Amino acid sequence: MAKTNPVQFMQQVRSEVAKVAWPSRREVVLTTVMVFIMAALTATFFSLVDMAIRFGLTTIVTGF
Repeated sequence: MAKTNPVQFMQQVRSEVAKVAWPSRREVVLTTVMVFIMAALTATFFSLVDMAIRFGLTTIVTGF
């Protein structure tokens, strides 16, 4: 593998970064909001499942 000097490396990095399709501010905000909504829904789901399992186990252990 050929070695490049630091100047060539930085030029290559800049050219690659220029090719990146950066998201708009609106896209970032919408994606962030969607992540928070999905995290809240997931937390709610697993909380309900946890409560159901706890109720079931408590019912079994205490003898109906």
